[in-house]
Amino acid sequence: MASLTDLVNLNLSDTTEKIIAEYIWIGGSGMDLRSKARTISGPVTDPSKLPKWNYDGSSTGQAPGEDSEVILYPQAIFKDPFRRGNNILVMCDCYTPAGEPIPTNKRYNAAKIFSNPDVAAEEPWYGIEQEYTLLQKDINWPLGWPVGGFPGPQGPYYCGIGADKSFGRDIVDSHYKACLYAGINISGINGEVMPGQWEFQVGPSVGISSGDQLWVARYILERITEIAGVVVTFDPKPIPGDWNGAGAHCNYSTKSMRNDGGYEIIKSAIEKLKLRHKEHIAAYGEGNERRLTGRHETADINTFSWGVANRGASVRVGRETEQNGKGYFEDRRPASNMDPYVVTSMIAETTIIWKP
Repeated sequence: MASLTDLVNLNLSDTTEKIIAEYIWIGGSGMDLRSKARTISGPVTDPSKLPKWNYDGSSTGQAPGEDSEVILYPQAIFKDPFRRGNNILVMCDCYTPAGEPIPTNKRYNAAKIFSNPDVAAEEPWYGIEQEYTLLQKDINWPLGWPVGGFPGPQGPYYCGIGADKSFGRDIVDSHYKACLYAGINISGINGEVMPGQWEFQVGPSVGISSGDQLWVARYILERITEIAGVVVTFDPKPIPGDWNGAGAHCNYSTKSMRNDGGYEIIKSAIEKLKLRHKEHIAAYGEGNERRLTGRHETADINTFSWGVANRGASVRVGRETEQNGKGYFEDRRPASNMDPYVVTSMIAETTIIWKP
């Protein structure tokens, strides 16, 4: 008799050319990922070759019940680490039946910015550092923390090892490998300052693909925590008090910044970011004011600052960039629950298109 595990792991390519495509989209809260699967007649590598699909938007907070159909447009394909074989994950964005992007479709506007000739010519690169916290499922308290109590103070946990310092490494390592399998350009992982908190990095990725890859990496993480019976939260300050919050630092460079003389371009881009500080903060994630306090390696939310090798600044320039006279900078303001489509396109728009 076959076991459930045997059936889940069936290799479809032994008997059929048909594949399973898991369509993924972002729900009404802007952070809730949804997905459903359909059978496709054979392997697909080009999203334009996939059929559009629809879902009940009244059940995701994205459409009224009397006109509930929302249309999914396939935009990016990744290999499926759960079903494996030729099966795929498909990142989609959402439209009305008339072809208008719905309000929660942030990808549409981002794609317009990245297709602007001035932006495309600069080949913007992004590296996003996604921090997140693992919670014990039934009590919503960080993994490894005593129930109803607190661990020892921060210090030994950052990049720490050992059963008393590192909690959830099997989940984190599973996610790392699953992302590599999927074709996501995940560049590393590490344990974070608060116990039960971790980080993965996606990039360097160019333009719109940065948002696609980060969203699918989040999807894969949620699926793995579902299997493990653990909850993942992207709340920017999951535990009040003397504990680090969770951010999504965005490392950024353009072709001009990467070339000789790029340091001057970087300084001028940072000056533009300073002038639009309030607009960026408003778009950088819900609840970010609980994290950006000027403590725990953050700058105060109301004041823009930048510095070389300064992790208490809004924007950090690496020591190597200063020495080489070219390179990249890090916007440290985005919260862990930011929308990467919004943040990456806004940075490009401010630094490349916008004229003060």
